[in-house]
Amino acid sequence: MAISLPRAKSVAVNPTQEELRGWVERMPNAQKTQFGNYNVKARVTARSAGSSFVVCDDPSSLSKPTMSRQDYEAVVERQDAYVAEADMILIEGYIGPENSPLRRATRLFIERSNANIPAMQQQLYYPKDADWRESDALTVIYTPNCPADGFPDDRLVTIDLEGEVTRVLNIDYFGESKMGGLRMWMEWVYRQGALAMHSGAKVIPTSGGDKVALIIGLSGTGKTTTTFTRQNGSLPVQDDIVALVEGGDVFSTENGCFAKTYGLDPRYEPTIYNALASPEGWLENVAVDDEGQVDFFDASYTANGRGTFSLSAIEHFDPRKLGKGDFLLILNRNETIAPAVAKMASKEQAVAYFMLGETRGTSAGGKAEAGKSLRVPGTNPFFMGHEHLQGTRLLALLDTFDYDFGVYVLSTGRVGGGEDVEGSKKVKIPHSSAIVKGIAEDTITWEADPDFGYLVATQVPGLDDPELLQPHRLYERLGRSDEYAQLVATLKEERIEYMRRHGGLPDAVVATVQ
Repeated sequence: MAISLPRAKSVAVNPTQEELRGWVERMPNAQKTQFGNYNVKARVTARSAGSSFVVCDDPSSLSKPTMSRQDYEAVVERQDAYVAEADMILIEGYIGPENSPLRRATRLFIERSNANIPAMQQQLYYPKDADWRESDALTVIYTPNCPADGFPDDRLVTIDLEGEVTRVLNIDYFGESKMGGLRMWMEWVYRQGALAMHSGAKVIPTSGGDKVALIIGLSGTGKTTTTFTRQNGSLPVQDDIVALVEGGDVFSTENGCFAKTYGLDPRYEPTIYNALASPEGWLENVAVDDEGQVDFFDASYTANGRGTFSLSAIEHFDPRKLGKGDFLLILNRNETIAPAVAKMASKEQAVAYFMLGETRGTSAGGKAEAGKSLRVPGTNPFFMGHEHLQGTRLLALLDTFDYDFGVYVLSTGRVGGGEDVEGSKKVKIPHSSAIVKGIAEDTITWEADPDFGYLVATQVPGLDDPELLQPHRLYERLGRSDEYAQLVATLKEERIEYMRRHGGLPDAVVATVQ
């Protein structure tokens, strides 16, 4: 049962994009660009994970920081009093397309002074229809200018999973609106027996039929890029969140995309570039000069520039016809001995590497994560329960599939070290694209890796560099074999220790990283 919205000074209900654009035009931190769209320079440049709390009186039941319900009621009183004096915008819609059994009504209630956020959110919701019910709606109440004194960074996000409402105070970053609804939806999906994944989805035509690829990865590690890079005329379906259910069916969530813009190059990412370089696209924290010229390679304010566009702005596969997933790519942006691609040799190993969620943090996670080696189970920082529940749910779902579902770790980083290490190599977008094409067409040859037990490629059509496919070759050529052996030993030890911390995983899963 959805909560009643607090009383406001005024409420504009479901304004058009043109009306929203008119309000954005009057924002002092908004600037019209060469593309005829608007860029807004927000105070906050990334998610405020350290200021986010789940409303719960039993902290042991969750993996995230919590706030007592008594303290939460004081926040509700503070925010409701602020809203009473504010002009607000209400955006109503759905998470999920019309034929999805996991479709949920949702709504955003936000200050009109930050009209770019509802404008962006409106592009991601599926539109409201005659079946939409307020009583069923997941709710985000968002006051970007309401003080949150006394909380970390003077910002606050409260997540009331039982009441299905998220409240955001003193944060003007669009990502908190987007994830406010999706985070609650993911919890609800888990309760339905499915698994929501931090995943893109695309459909790749092959001679053996269409192949549905799922791509999971932390924000900023190449998930959207991999989803939109085309193989055989592939089409994107979703760039961020999908649900996997028994039997392998996949269901999408959003009617648009929220893309990272730093380094956006029309040569390699023409679909995203053209959608954002249009009057309908919305930009946030992108570098724009006084003449309105956009520079996607300028990170002087932040490397976490972002933009939204609707699916209708691009050629895409109909999400209502998605069907079963064929394979899962787990993105890893590390810089040492991870091969360009590794194929998991068993379901248990697939779950283990899903749980490891290894990568290097990016600016999307804020200063606390950028550049650091991370392990995030499922590459999903938005899962609220104990992390092992993701792994056990994935294993249970895989056991219901009556077909071969491949799971791969795909590197979007480097081999041999960072840019400053002589002889190291970057796994570039064309390399990853050749690998994805080879997986879809089943044209890659594999052999067992003696150190880790997964399969590594010996040949990938279109990728003629065995050192990217089998990193030990690069280390041997550079005279760094001892370093490679030490990295293998250290990585195994760290992985075992990490996996054992996640009590509840089957022993057979943990054993695959030994």
